Amino acid sequence: MTELDLAGQVVELVRRLGGPAAQAEAVVTRADLALTRFANSGIHQNVSESTVGVRLRVHVDGRTAAGGGSVVTADGLSALVERTLTAARLCPPDPGWPGLAPPMPTPDAPPVDEATAHAEPDQRADRVGAFVAAAGGLSTAGYCRTAHRSSAFANSTGHSAYGRSVEAAMDGIARRDGADGVARRSADRLADLDGAELGAQAAAKAQAAADPVELPPGHYEVVFEPAAVADLLQNLSFYGFNGKRYAERQSFAEPGAAQFDRAVTLVDDPLGGSGLPFDAEGTGRRALTLVEAGTTRAVAHDRRTGVEAGVESTGHAVAGGATWGPMPRNLRLTGAAAGPASAVGRSTTGAAAGAVVDADTAALVAGVRRGLLVTDLWYTRVLDPKSLVVTGLTRNGVWLIEDGTVVRAVRDLRFTESYPRALGPGAVLGLGARAVRQPERVDGAWWAAPSLRLASWHFTGGASG
Repeated sequence: MTELDLAGQVVELVRRLGGPAAQAEAVVTRADLALTRFANSGIHQNVSESTVGVRLRVHVDGRTAAGGGSVVTADGLSALVERTLTAARLCPPDPGWPGLAPPMPTPDAPPVDEATAHAEPDQRADRVGAFVAAAGGLSTAGYCRTAHRSSAFANSTGHSAYGRSVEAAMDGIARRDGADGVARRSADRLADLDGAELGAQAAAKAQAAADPVELPPGHYEVVFEPAAVADLLQNLSFYGFNGKRYAERQSFAEPGAAQFDRAVTLVDDPLGGSGLPFDAEGTGRRALTLVEAGTTRAVAHDRRTGVEAGVESTGHAVAGGATWGPMPRNLRLTGAAAGPASAVGRSTTGAAAGAVVDADTAALVAGVRRGLLVTDLWYTRVLDPKSLVVTGLTRNGVWLIEDGTVVRAVRDLRFTESYPRALGPGAVLGLGARAVRQPERVDGAWWAAPSLRLASWHFTGGASG
């Protein structure tokens, strides 16, 4: 039985068991996930799983509940429907119920790469081997993964949709004397992941991170590499361009206001890669410009927040959206590039040689009189959602820049910063020309980020302080 058949069967079961007035929507997803993990420069785990999951939402007698399961036999589906209907009758009334999506055309999605969908373990192992070899004897660890999902949607209005998505990702570190260098990439095709290139980058950064020095806290000009920029995009997405948070006045977003530097354009582009063409409510997905040349243009909506705001859904419903709200999860940062790229080798010197591993970052570093090159941000936590003040740590390499040259490694630092303020008018001094997709743990999410030069970032002390 196909995913679409299963979704239709679940909706019919709700009608039979809940009565003709019961409203239902069902999503059935078949996922084939595979992971090759390595540590101490050797593969130690290769795992794969194939699962089928069913997600159901019902609205009965003015009350709404959701449920899920992985048993797709007749008895298993009946049990899922019965317990979800029972839960709905025990829930409080839902006056904000927006109704189900009516029948509508589904946008055409890009074709998936069949070679990635059916990748074999040795293909992932080849990339791991290339990563390890390129690290030149340094200890390495990480993973290479592939994912193939096919999803079907059906609801009580007769609307149905189907789509497939694939993803390949690689994330690895190289270590030298306790200093780590990292390289990671996400793509729609496994063939686009170059293990040797990533391994060489990780090793070069590990070599350059040796013997770091302490720096005092303060405001520093920074060049963020794509992995660090991805953290900015994720937090802007979840806390800023979320229609539920906007309605609750917990978002910084002010559509129509010039809140960002003119160099910044943010587009949520779910079909810019191999993504599903519909959201959790069956609404067709399309590109949505959130920021255009520094001016905030929109926030993301599902059906519930769209009704509250008097607009249509933008196709950003997620499972659990009544709690979390709609989220743009395929953000691409674009804008005016930094200009002609400098030679990578000219941006570093001495022991720091290797800290800059791509031409885009080199071009940005070349313009910095005194500042920091930051590889990654992690352990980030939101202190104030309204202004999106975030605290966190640097990770996997920080270097001091003087007169356009990376001169020495720096110990990790803690920061506290308002992300919108740091990207505000006049604050963005340059963007790389190429957005690099970063892998994300959330199904179907990715962040396409270039390197980014900012006028000021507030570091509050050492990582252990």
